Amino acid sequence: MGTRIFAKLVVLAAVLIAIATATLDFAVQRSWEASLHHPAAVGAPGAAPDQGDVGSLRRALITGSAVALLLATLLAAVAARSIARRLQRIIQAVERLASGELATRITDASPDEIGQLATAIDRTAARLQEMFRGAEHSRNQFETLLNSIEDGVLAVSSEGRVLWVSRAMGRLLPHVRMRESLPEMIRDPEVLHAVQNVRITGAASHARAGSIAPGRVFQCTAAPLPGGDVVVVLHDLTDAERVERTRRDFIANVSHELRTPLTSIEGFTETLLESGAATDSESREFLEVIRRNTLRMSRLTEDLLTLARVESGEWQLEKGSVPAGSLLEEAATGLQYVAGEHSLQVRETVEAQVLADRDAIHQVFSNLVENAAKYSAGDTPIFLGATANAEEVEFYVKDQGPGIAAAHVPRLFERFYRVDKARSREAGGTGLGLAIVKHIIMNHQGRVRVETAVGHGSTFFFTLPRSDGA
Repeated sequence: MGTRIFAKLVVLAAVLIAIATATLDFAVQRSWEASLHHPAAVGAPGAAPDQGDVGSLRRALITGSAVALLLATLLAAVAARSIARRLQRIIQAVERLASGELATRITDASPDEIGQLATAIDRTAARLQEMFRGAEHSRNQFETLLNSIEDGVLAVSSEGRVLWVSRAMGRLLPHVRMRESLPEMIRDPEVLHAVQNVRITGAASHARAGSIAPGRVFQCTAAPLPGGDVVVVLHDLTDAERVERTRRDFIANVSHELRTPLTSIEGFTETLLESGAATDSESREFLEVIRRNTLRMSRLTEDLLTLARVESGEWQLEKGSVPAGSLLEEAATGLQYVAGEHSLQVRETVEAQVLADRDAIHQVFSNLVENAAKYSAGDTPIFLGATANAEEVEFYVKDQGPGIAAAHVPRLFERFYRVDKARSREAGGTGLGLAIVKHIIMNHQGRVRVETAVGHGSTFFFTLPRSDGA
């Protein structure tokens, strides 16, 4: 670069000197010609111009030009070397900055353009260094946070290679290495499907992974990151499922053990009431209390057993293609005794086939109708109905009761949750009916929901997948 600048300066100086020489030579020539036409202007009257004087003047001019050219060349060389050194320092500094040495500074305080350029580059480098320090601090904080949680976390690039692995994931899967292909590191199909689903839909995907580690079950959550990358989180469900399984077994065993003595108590109580053994009113009142509470306990144990069977998968559903209209008609005619004084009316039906277990769906309708009858006033009707789309049929049970406050809606399908505990117990409710409904429908790959408002009744919905391919 110094050679190129020097050459350009020399050429510029030579051009300027050549122009000056030519201008002076032209002036001398014009002066000589003028003296020929006007001798008096240059010397004594009638005197002719001296050719020797003109030649001497030209030689002096050429000599002066040569000296000026030499001086200009020397000055240009000195200036070029100075500029070249300064520019070379800037180039080297920029190259170091580009390689990541953000502490590099040029420190050129000259007021000229090169100095201003160096100062601007130093400011930019300082700003970049500050930004990178902030980014590094944030990254370290983020990594510390991810490494402190028990769930395994890893990031996957858009090309399917592992970008980052948390300590927990490293302990869980010690063979996973950075920059390796994820399918080669994790062969669980559910995890790979979740990652692929995120790339297709751009939304978070969840899966249950059972083949990552022997004897362990994980909840896999995959979510999108900017640039097409994906983050995968593995939450160990093994202990939680073991506790849940123990709880279900305990409830089922206790309920089963309670069934026989409760049946005996109920039978003996009814025998005493019917035989007239209790002659005074106080004794009969005591027996009625025993009978009512025994019936409530019997219903509770039956519901607990049913819920345990549904949750554990022990209740093997016998699914088949069933007309949606027939499920409504069977509920309307077969559950009138459950509705009591409330008439069951089919408001709308559909011509569609659903994939369902008849007995299980009858249980769903029974629980929903019983729930509606408990909270509906007077002899108001309970409406049944169904609507359909291309993929599923949505059934509903609508009452004209007091409705439910919005604060209670998110917990309606939890075990033992009651909106009005006193009224529910008086009506003989166990608090398990809606939980049973939810789990039966979930085992049908359907959904449950409720629409309600205080003073306007409640409508409970559930969906079943269509089997007619409409």
